[in-house]
Amino acid sequence: MITSKNQYNPDYAVPPGWALEEILEARDLSQAKFARMCGRSAKLINEIIAGKAPIDSETAIQFGRATGLNAGIWERMEARYRRHLALEKEANKADDWRKSFPIGELVKRGCFTKPQSKVDAVSKLLTFFGVGSIEGWNNQYGKMNVAYRHSQTFKSNEMALATWLRLGEIEAKSQECTEYNRRDFYKAAITIRRLTAEPIDKIIQDTIEMCNKAGVAIVLTPPLPKIALSGAARWLSPRKALIQLTARHKTDDHFWFSFYHEVAHILLHSKKDVFVEEAMTNHKEPDNLEVEANEWASNFLVSKKDWDEFILRYNFSEPAVLKFANEQGISPGIIVGKLQHKGLIRYSSQMNRLKRKVDLVKIN
Repeated sequence: MITSKNQYNPDYAVPPGWALEEILEARDLSQAKFARMCGRSAKLINEIIAGKAPIDSETAIQFGRATGLNAGIWERMEARYRRHLALEKEANKADDWRKSFPIGELVKRGCFTKPQSKVDAVSKLLTFFGVGSIEGWNNQYGKMNVAYRHSQTFKSNEMALATWLRLGEIEAKSQECTEYNRRDFYKAAITIRRLTAEPIDKIIQDTIEMCNKAGVAIVLTPPLPKIALSGAARWLSPRKALIQLTARHKTDDHFWFSFYHEVAHILLHSKKDVFVEEAMTNHKEPDNLEVEANEWASNFLVSKKDWDEFILRYNFSEPAVLKFANEQGISPGIIVGKLQHKGLIRYSSQMNRLKRKVDLVKIN
């Protein structure tokens, strides 16, 4: 679980001049007299009380001597006030930016506590993303959006997508991975294929550990509102890759196809891109890299030769599917899903019962 410290951040800034004004009233001192005591102009004292002029170190020392309050206290009050003004300015500038994120969902998932103000919300979002400013966010994640668009029609909300990807990054940090080794990862993919015949909740930890030993983190992140995707693949560094899955269809055929689709991106494609597997919209065709990943995943799960021989029998009964799945050493749900995708059986087929349910709450 991702947590952050519960802090109170009021949505207002108190200038240190207010404290000075209270001191002067309590001591029955006029601003002009206090100015003379400090050797400063009455105009400066008035501007400090109004919050228009800052208290610099020299002024803080003079105030400390004249009031008996340590100079450090005046400096800290000034620094706190100026910091709040800067945060307030940033929050006002970032109002639309802030509103575009699923803050309620992040609070629900324990990423941070409910923001007390828009200033607090912007600060918590920037901390969540691990950046210092909105400009920093644009540099880190705005540029990444270009890579998002490699996914078919980019149906998902960009901010929600960036948030989901960040959730994956954070979870991936907890997985200790060796340096990426392509051969080891391919071997792991072969071994994991044989495990697909088992319930996912029983073998997911083994799957993660095998991939970690090959330099790939595997993260299961439930989808956020406004994003319609199954998974993503990218490189966190030249030595560590990340596969992130949503299991949004909640069946093992979709889960394993998405897994191997992302495996294909790691094995075959550039380390510079972020590959996002989204729902198809507007009947547009996926780009060449997505087609290649689809074909690789499909043929890896069931070789083209074996599949062609199976469909030539034209016997798609439940016993035939179970027999073929057993011969392949994979989940029968994968066979059912592939038959449906190819249009050979209905999506409403009673053989849907051969698909195992995937519950991320149970798995995680």
